[in-house]
Amino acid sequence: MKNSKTYFFLRRLKIKTFSWEYWPMWLVYLPVSLYYLYLAAKARSFFFFSAANPSIETGGMFFESKQKIFELIPQKYYPKTLFFNESLETEEILSKMNRADLSFPVIAKPDRGERGWCVQKINSPMELIQYRNTNKIDFLIQQYIDYPLEFSVFYYRNPNESNGTITSLTFKKLLTVVGDGKSTLEELIRKNDRSFLQFHKLKSNPKISLKEVLLTNEEKVLVPYGNHVLGAEFKNFNHIIDQQLISVFDTISKSINGFYYGRFDLRTTSIEDLKAGKNISILELNGAGAEPAHIYDPKFSFFEAQKVLAAHYKMMFDAAKANKQKGDAFMTYASFKETRSLEKAYKLKTAMA
Repeated sequence: MKNSKTYFFLRRLKIKTFSWEYWPMWLVYLPVSLYYLYLAAKARSFFFFSAANPSIETGGMFFESKQKIFELIPQKYYPKTLFFNESLETEEILSKMNRADLSFPVIAKPDRGERGWCVQKINSPMELIQYRNTNKIDFLIQQYIDYPLEFSVFYYRNPNESNGTITSLTFKKLLTVVGDGKSTLEELIRKNDRSFLQFHKLKSNPKISLKEVLLTNEEKVLVPYGNHVLGAEFKNFNHIIDQQLISVFDTISKSINGFYYGRFDLRTTSIEDLKAGKNISILELNGAGAEPAHIYDPKFSFFEAQKVLAAHYKMMFDAAKANKQKGDAFMTYASFKETRSLEKAYKLKTAMA
């Protein structure tokens, strides 16, 4: 029974029904979307988000180039990152990596994509070949950063003000199981709701041996990156936000031309170093489409989340309005429609590979 499709379906349904963090995005955003419509009416544009970060395509709402965003960030803040056109052969990719002194393991990710789509840790040239053959799109290869802590930091600054603030700080606990000296990895995965939801993906991962037995208190990371849809647990760490931390991200953010509203996904060695601005490596910077990730803490209520999302919509509106007054136009409907078509075609390439 516990291996049947019915069992998996019913248990997944139960988990997702009673934990709103797993609800589909359209449902999560349905209530607050009414407030967005109100702001759009005030702005006289559904696409006011595009002016929140004038230097980022679509303001960072969708289909923005990660490589172009990294080009805005001072290199000292992010890991070594290389862009590869879909047409490049594997030999050329490896040669370019060698010249840049970029060795395995690395993280491969689409240049345009969100929510962990096609993100993969690559450990060898063979895995790189498989990734390239499966994903016929422009992509990035990024140095793998093994700092022990992963955070999301949401930053906002009104374009008319000299300093900003941190509105959300989220600790990302990677999907991990802890051994008891007798249970197999498969049994450990099945015991926990969060890892159970990832069971079929983990089962198809050749790097994971489901028959392995972990020692008592031995930890095993199942997914090496902090993405919520891939099983990471998000924890609300807003309690450690202080002026020291805000000053660090004021410095970083003001060095990024045209950036006012969005989320840094990063790794660091410790909270102390994070607050001191040391040993910080920005894995991604997300703009208008970013969420204040602390709302996905399992202890956070759905209604609290709606309040937080509404507050962030207002911040985005204020940034966009101020930038428009300075001459940055809102995206037009024609441009929106064209960009959505390009996005669909981009993802279709991978679906057909």
